[in-house]
Amino acid sequence: MNVTFFIQVLINGIAIGSVYALMAVGYSLVYSIMSFSNFAHGGVIMLGAYIGYYSGALFGLPIWAAILAAMLGCGLIAITIERAAYNPLRKRNAPPLYYIISAMGTSILLENLIVATIGPNFKTYPPLFTERSIEIGKIAIGKLDLLMLVISAVSLFLLVFLIDKTKIGMAIRATAYNLRASSLMGVNPDTVIFIVFGLGGAMAGVAGVLFGMRYVVYPQIGIITNKAFVGAVFGGLGSLPGAIIGSVLLGIIEVMASAYWSSNLQNLIAFVLLIFVLIVRPSGIMGVSTEDKA
Repeated sequence: MNVTFFIQVLINGIAIGSVYALMAVGYSLVYSIMSFSNFAHGGVIMLGAYIGYYSGALFGLPIWAAILAAMLGCGLIAITIERAAYNPLRKRNAPPLYYIISAMGTSILLENLIVATIGPNFKTYPPLFTERSIEIGKIAIGKLDLLMLVISAVSLFLLVFLIDKTKIGMAIRATAYNLRASSLMGVNPDTVIFIVFGLGGAMAGVAGVLFGMRYVVYPQIGIITNKAFVGAVFGGLGSLPGAIIGSVLLGIIEVMASAYWSSNLQNLIAFVLLIFVLIVRPSGIMGVSTEDKA
């Protein structure tokens, strides 16, 4: 085995997996509070990619400013989706299936809205770096891979710190554990859900920009969240550390399969892994068994 090639592939897999993790934490946060999978999350990521693109291409903002713009924009979009599409269902105590149908409809609406207004054409981010990689001994690391890894790691660290070490995070964890009991203890569930969608949307904005930088931007880019959903299930829906670990492992497995076997296996492996996890351990690596969750 070529050790140098293996390390390069491993770093590439971790970089891709870290972006999957940014997407997956949005699924995991919403699921932990509301017990449904927010399939409109892909539409938010797609809008984040467009916000980042136009921030740089039209307004000439540096990458850090484009990411901040995408975080703010996607956070507001995610909150708006919750208020418009999910809050009325929550007020009527609708079953989880209704939320999923509403989420899928919202995702289709966002995608077609972009097609109707901006158009279906592919858009490419302005180049940030020269093609030359960073060389450490015999190992060549792509500058974009390194940037993706650093930005994802910082974003995820700040999110985990917020959830684990602050009063807001304590309220989120209490609500995830038992919504009714936390509300009796003075936690406002509406405020917690508002914050959770805002945080998930902000992470989606970062993921959208990073994914748009690596590939291209188009209205169907949100379909990549299927991979993030697999990562969230693999790690354990409702578990924030599980979503991160599962997504990074998925990224490594995909890239290794592509490098050592065939690139055609990437998508196949993701969904074979999903089926395997659902059969062998439905709660995932770090999830806990729950009842009646979709």
